Amino acid sequence: MSSLYTRSKEYTRSRKAQSDSPPSSPSPIAKTLRHERLSRLEAATNLSSSDSSYSDRASSRASAYTRRENLSSKAEEESLNRDYKKLYESALSENQKLKSKLREAQLELADIKSKLEKATQQKQEKTSDRSSMLEMEKREKRALERKLSEMEEEMKILTELKSDNQRLKDENGALIRVISKLSK
Repeated sequence: MSSLYTRSKEYTRSRKAQSDSPPSSPSPIAKTLRHERLSRLEAATNLSSSDSSYSDRASSRASAYTRRENLSSKAEEESLNRDYKKLYESALSENQKLKSKLREAQLELADIKSKLEKATQQKQEKTSDRSSMLEMEKREKRALERKLSEMEEEMKILTELKSDNQRLKDENGALIRVISKLSK
């Protein structure tokens, strides 16, 4: 009888020890302790095979432990699945946000490119306009220089004509004097 009492006391201790650890997340140490307890239970059932009620209780406890471990592992799997689902959903939403930012950046880039192309076209037009304006100004300048040189030539001719005209006037005055002397 005393041996049964000590054994049952041992089982109550193991139950208390097992209830201290959280069932949803067993640590590796807790798992090894459970395995040791189960092996002790099996050893206890082998020692007292004559007492069938004790062995029935031990086997029911062992199956309860395995059921509890199965439930805890299922709960862990479900929590992991939920965590993975949450992680997947958060990653998916993050990807969608990044894709929308990428689209906005691409649109902004396209807008900037079009503005840059317009600016370069305007600059090219201005430079082509400037070059055409420069060509026109050069032509006008040449034309004006030609006119200036022509006018200078005309001025020389005019001065020569004036000097010839003055000479002819002087000669005419001298001839008039000679005729007036002759007529007197």
